[in-house]
Amino acid sequence: MIAKTPAQLARESIRKREHTSHTANLAPGYVQANLVILPNSIAEDFLIFCRKNPKPCPLLAVLPAGVTEIQSLAPGSDIRTDLPAYRIWKKGTLIEELGDLNKIWNADLVSFLIGCSFSFDNLLSGARIPVRHKDSGRNVPMFRTNIPCVPWGPFQGNMVVSMRPIHPRYSDSVKEISGKLPLCHGDPVHWGKPEDIGINDIKSPDFGESVNFFSEEEPVFWACGVTPQVILEQANLDFAITHKPGHMFISDLKDYQLFEKFDLLG
Repeated sequence: MIAKTPAQLARESIRKREHTSHTANLAPGYVQANLVILPNSIAEDFLIFCRKNPKPCPLLAVLPAGVTEIQSLAPGSDIRTDLPAYRIWKKGTLIEELGDLNKIWNADLVSFLIGCSFSFDNLLSGARIPVRHKDSGRNVPMFRTNIPCVPWGPFQGNMVVSMRPIHPRYSDSVKEISGKLPLCHGDPVHWGKPEDIGINDIKSPDFGESVNFFSEEEPVFWACGVTPQVILEQANLDFAITHKPGHMFISDLKDYQLFEKFDLLG
């Protein structure tokens, strides 16, 4: 019998509801993904929005209406059960969080898997660069910003960013390592001075958990796949589904498979 990979074991644990927390420390080295699920009637507009905003919304996979297996990322997976927590939106309002989508799934729903910065955290750690949320067992801190996305159709608003405290001595390595993974948000969008991008309190993230700063460390910000959730608040759609921030889909792909511009969508 072939042993299961860490990614398969993680999805199995999530599907059985044994793991219901964030996925920052699950299956290191495997690509993780954010999730957006929309009715088919609006899916094309969201696809175009993602294409126009590749930093916060790098597409890893798009599942046609009704399809539940993410074949290109993890054969045998199920979009309805393989994330720890889902959010249900109506008219731009978060109305409920669920552990699975079995009772509300229908054949009209299109699923979008969007790259996640968790995917390069393991590479940073491998280069002996401290990754504070990972090292402390926390969810990454995420913030709303004043950085505008390129609008399309009903989708418009500002970018969400994730933040990691980084010492300046690591600046070149951090840019180089994360820059090799454009499908996981790529290199940072901002370094230092959080107020310059509309963040008033670096100790109070809008999503995730706060982390400590050590001597001389500066906040470094990456585009974040939670951006669509802020966009959906303003889009006022009748119905949408997303993941709970930090509670990702774990794929079978290894992080090195996404180096440079490996195109999963063809």
